[in-house]
Amino acid sequence: MAQDLTTLTTLAAPQTPTTPRGDSRWTRAQWLLLTTLCVVLALDGLDVSMVGVALPSIGRELGLGTGALQWIVSGYVLGYGSLLLLGGRMADLLGRRRIFLIALSVFAAASLLGGLVSDPTLLIATRFIKGLAAAFTAPTGFSIITTNFAEGRERNRAISIYTTFGASGFSLGLVVGGLMTALSWRWTFLFSVPIAVAAVILGLRFIPRDRAAGDGGHDVWGAVTLSAGMLGLVFTLVSAPDAGWGSAQTIAGFVLSAAVLAAFGWIESRVKHPLIRFGILREGWVARANLAAVALFGSYLSFQFIVTLYLQSVLGWAPLAMALALLPAGLMVAGSAPFASRLIDRFGATRLVVAGLLSLSLGYLLFLRIGTHPVYALDILPSVLLLGVGFALGFPSINVQATAGIHDAEQGLAAGLIQTSTQVGAALVLAVTTALVGSGGHAGHASAEAMLDVFRPGLGLSTAVAVAGLLIAVAPRWWQVRRRPAGARA
Repeated sequence: MAQDLTTLTTLAAPQTPTTPRGDSRWTRAQWLLLTTLCVVLALDGLDVSMVGVALPSIGRELGLGTGALQWIVSGYVLGYGSLLLLGGRMADLLGRRRIFLIALSVFAAASLLGGLVSDPTLLIATRFIKGLAAAFTAPTGFSIITTNFAEGRERNRAISIYTTFGASGFSLGLVVGGLMTALSWRWTFLFSVPIAVAAVILGLRFIPRDRAAGDGGHDVWGAVTLSAGMLGLVFTLVSAPDAGWGSAQTIAGFVLSAAVLAAFGWIESRVKHPLIRFGILREGWVARANLAAVALFGSYLSFQFIVTLYLQSVLGWAPLAMALALLPAGLMVAGSAPFASRLIDRFGATRLVVAGLLSLSLGYLLFLRIGTHPVYALDILPSVLLLGVGFALGFPSINVQATAGIHDAEQGLAAGLIQTSTQVGAALVLAVTTALVGSGGHAGHASAEAMLDVFRPGLGLSTAVAVAGLLIAVAPRWWQVRRRPAGARA
């Protein structure tokens, strides 16, 4: 079913590291390479959170209801989550530099088109295309790092900086979105265009050239069934709140997606060069890292969704005021970049994943006591700070843990797996959150207390998801301690 490591190494394109593997000092070219990749990942994060702030303005100008507005966010997640695995693996097989630059160019073009169109269908289509492009740039950028920086302290440092930029883009996107929306909602789309174009130019200069694999791994039917199955699954998850979780459409969607994914598994077990080596998931740390990613990003994206509604609909805050209220978390994540790799080197990725999920869980628990007349410094800021600490510790550590010990030939696969878990997990948790909020009834003209009651189940779900992720992360360490002799434990 799974190929041995010797066979898999033949699928990897020859690498051209910019410095010798043993050299811990980075050259100017390496810094510029990392900077280019970091900027692109930050754009991916910005694009998720920026548009959320602009949704009310988009709805007023284009006459869209809540259901249509949801697809402006979900269209991006749908494209992103459905092709991440394929994007990472195709980069391994067809050349990382080529895939990265083509996908980034498509991202820039879709951003420009999205800022110019006024037809809702075209607007949602551009979001979907941007998600597809990001599904190739994100794991490809990750695998470019892991194949150009030596495993260990050097790679941990690069991954920490890279993932911190992604988390910072997501966190600071609220503020950028508030500023852009003050000009026009269209600027939340156009903002990315010049930055993406500049990144393409830098990428042409500083991303090392690599060659596509000459043979092996061109698993056409595997790619088709994987993409179709993931696309169907994410589509079903996103559309389930509107269609109903028990509706024929939702049930049929899950059944059909499961059947297509089962066909993918059958193909992979028999094809000579499978798209995915399932044995990679047998590594306990890889599986736990992917579950932690679901817990971290899924809970936080749902929490942000609820808090955005709470601050604007219940408290009547302006978009920019809401963004500034959450700014401390973004600043903490951005400011942690110089220290993340040192913390991972000193304490280990596993311990930091546990600490990050613990901080997130405490932040959500504190927010559950929120009322309709909160004092920001006492009722909101403590949770914001705990969430900032949790994201700063957890996000880079999870990504380091997910790719540790993985051969260069499968770094794109490992990167695609962890980012697929992040996006599909977020889609799942957000879909359930939307269903819980929707089941509370329409609160548009209700009192502030009634509206907050509608939102509370969503807050409870975010808390439960984070706590579940914390328990999964802690369980192996607890079991190891339990198995030691009493004297050793003492």
